[in-house]
Amino acid sequence: MNQAELDRVWYGDKTPGPLLSTLESVYRAASSRRRERDRARAASDLAGKPIVVVGNLTAGGTGKTPLVIWLCEHLKAAGLKPAVISRGYGREGRAPVRVGRDTSPAEGGDEPVLIARRADVPVFVDRDRESAARAALAWGADVVIADDGLQRLRLPRVLEICVIDGQRGFGNGRLLPAGPLREPVDRLATVDWLVVNGEHALDGLPKERTLNMALVPDAFIRLDGNDTIKAADAADRLQDRAACAVTAIGNPDRFFRTLTDFGIDPDVRRHFNDHHVYSRPDFDGLEGAVLMTEKDAVKCGGLGLDNAWFVRISAALQPGGGRALLDDIVAHVDSAKEHAQ
Repeated sequence: MNQAELDRVWYGDKTPGPLLSTLESVYRAASSRRRERDRARAASDLAGKPIVVVGNLTAGGTGKTPLVIWLCEHLKAAGLKPAVISRGYGREGRAPVRVGRDTSPAEGGDEPVLIARRADVPVFVDRDRESAARAALAWGADVVIADDGLQRLRLPRVLEICVIDGQRGFGNGRLLPAGPLREPVDRLATVDWLVVNGEHALDGLPKERTLNMALVPDAFIRLDGNDTIKAADAADRLQDRAACAVTAIGNPDRFFRTLTDFGIDPDVRRHFNDHHVYSRPDFDGLEGAVLMTEKDAVKCGGLGLDNAWFVRISAALQPGGGRALLDDIVAHVDSAKEHAQ
């Protein structure tokens, strides 16, 4: 069953069949055992360290990466030294990597490279997230942001943030693979902050711990960096070029909706699996302006696309709530410093 078929089950009107239901039971038992094992093996040397996990409850993209970038930018503005850790899903090789602005996506992974470039912070990539956290702390980070890892209970954390897709929510409410959930929804009771990406009508979320986030496009930037179009002017300059949209993200419909919101109706919409490694043939047959996300763009720089543009998007949190979240993180950082003395 491909992802499109799964999406019909997870978020549409199709009922999971007997096979998916059986596999859900297997997943439930296995994940429960893994969580108990991970709790028992939690890295004691990292207990109490200023580690903040940004994760999600569902499979696929929810908007974690823009939030991680937002956190890094605002924590830097508050005088802190943030670093990010990531597993680096989809990269080549297994060796630990410190990702910088010039690291290739093949070596560091697409999302870590995007974070390093946008937030200008070091990103430590390692399949062993605990080792990555140690490397970040050794570098001198006074706050470590874990991009994903809500379910990685071996990694101690002082704060958890769960990002929720406001449109998709929790789908049919079932566990993988019968539904999109990595853990049961009641896991949210132990999460410190819930950040809902986009407008929503989700019931039962605790108001005092729930923040609203919007992803705001501010510019369309030519892949070679030689031209920038303000988002408000994009339709006038790009629609007449027979625009095409190409993306490889967890929720491609969000990107396509972004384009239509700005008056751009692509003639062709081409979607690949999340973390897809692009090659030149992926763009065969496309004419006119090729539009993509910034995450796609970090993987397409060397493909010779002479009329490709990416949409630069930034996270925007409700002002008061964003400040409350930052203050909470800073308080935990200060507490960690006091205990270290």
